[in-house]
Amino acid sequence: MSSAVETEEHKALRSAVAALGARYGRDYLAKVVADGGHPDELWSEAAKLGYLGVNLPEEYGGGGGGIAELSIVLEELGAAGCPLLMMVVSPAICGTVIARFGTEEQKRQWLPGLADGTRTMAFGITEPDAGSNSHRITTTARRDGTDWVLTGRKVFISGVDIADATLIVGRTEDARTGSLKPCLFIVPRDAEGFGRRPIDMELHGAEKQFELTLDDVRLPADALVGDEDAGLLQLFAGLNPERVMTAAFAIGMGRYALAKAVGYARERTVWKAPIGAHQAIAHPLAQSHIELELARLMMQKAAHLYDRGDDVAAGEAANMAKYAAGEACVRAVDQAVHTLGGNGLTREFGLASLITASRVSRIAPVSREMILNYISHQTLGLPKSY
Repeated sequence: MSSAVETEEHKALRSAVAALGARYGRDYLAKVVADGGHPDELWSEAAKLGYLGVNLPEEYGGGGGGIAELSIVLEELGAAGCPLLMMVVSPAICGTVIARFGTEEQKRQWLPGLADGTRTMAFGITEPDAGSNSHRITTTARRDGTDWVLTGRKVFISGVDIADATLIVGRTEDARTGSLKPCLFIVPRDAEGFGRRPIDMELHGAEKQFELTLDDVRLPADALVGDEDAGLLQLFAGLNPERVMTAAFAIGMGRYALAKAVGYARERTVWKAPIGAHQAIAHPLAQSHIELELARLMMQKAAHLYDRGDDVAAGEAANMAKYAAGEACVRAVDQAVHTLGGNGLTREFGLASLITASRVSRIAPVSREMILNYISHQTLGLPKSY
């Protein structure tokens, strides 16, 4: 089955999630944000319907699908105006890493809760001085008897306040070479020495951003996920789904903005015909539609490769999908706001806040420039400048 054509099951999932999204929509999310709350009702209902854990193994309460299915869920919720950002983190990154590399005990302890929405997990990789450079991570984990002791700082970590634990990327010393290599640790929210401070963001989302401090956080041996020596493999097993899901987030947002603009352009009449009859209005919207469709095609390819177990090809496609989706989203939002003119900046139409939100898909979880670096080196074989 080619990933270029959606299966009947995928189409059915798409329309079912779209129906759920339509029942909540932008007004629901706007109210949650204004009240300083979390989209708990939508999260629980999506979980009950089996959408949140659709990518997790069936034997641990998941749907037995893959990132292809999970990305459909996030895209359709986004297109309805109520995306759940924590889907990128909890089931996609953390759920995938634990399902692929966790011990039997870790899987039993975490996956059913991640699948049914009763537990969430945050993901901590970014650091103040490392940014996108995972080789410069300074959070270190050292052995003390059978325990691990973690020290370091993280920044821009989503949803730590509501997460039961955070999957922290630290570095351990390789006993043979003495060099540091990445390792993943499950840090419970109430662990001693684990502090968090909210970052005051211009971006108003239901999911808050935090700076984390790990001050000699002592963890038992079984807090380590997977093999101590498989570091990078495990890390990228989580980062590829993150890129695919960020693409889904961006495509959903772009589709939402575009639909608003199209609806407005059909109705709004200043002269004789609706403004959508003018090519200066119509063509940029048509162009945005094409760009979003193309980005989705690459996202589907990336998800397909990842779910098939081709990590190398999936890495390339996931980066391309995230790049294309971020660009398409920013342009779609910009054009939508412009189509509505002054109305595009009112709270009533709900597009102005997307100007800030759409930038996220260009910046996080990896900037467009770092993706261009990746394609330059990995795909085109050009030399590195760093």
